[in-house]
Amino acid sequence: MQIRPTNQSRGAGFTLAETLVSIMIMGLVFSGVLLAYTRASQRAEWSGLSLAAESLCVRQMEQFRAVLWDTQSIPVLDNTTNIPTSNVMILDIPISGSNVVYATNTFTVQSFTNPGPSYYKMITAKTVWALNGIVYTNTLVDYRAPDQ
Repeated sequence: MQIRPTNQSRGAGFTLAETLVSIMIMGLVFSGVLLAYTRASQRAEWSGLSLAAESLCVRQMEQFRAVLWDTQSIPVLDNTTNIPTSNVMILDIPISGSNVVYATNTFTVQSFTNPGPSYYKMITAKTVWALNGIVYTNTLVDYRAPDQ
């Protein structure tokens, strides 16, 4: 005895077109997830490098703020000119293998004199670093008066 399929059992499966459309939709969703993951990892790497470059700027600024600049003494003490104006350093990120990122710190000091006996200096610290062939610059500007 042979069992014949009924019309109802023939319509219970998926057609080839429905299967292909569902595979295409799943492929688009999967590629979107992968793209979002890679973009998020790139932004996380950029954020880490930017924060490390900012810490180099702050380190340079703290060196400047630590030197002696006393206009009340005789002779006037001004050691702010003894700080190196440019140096190359490694960014403070986790290093494994060859992922070392170098940054160049430049440091400028501009002196100003107000009318009267007041002096102050504008300090600019810049850190230049690169990621994937694109050069970025972090800049920190501060003002300092004597005996601060």
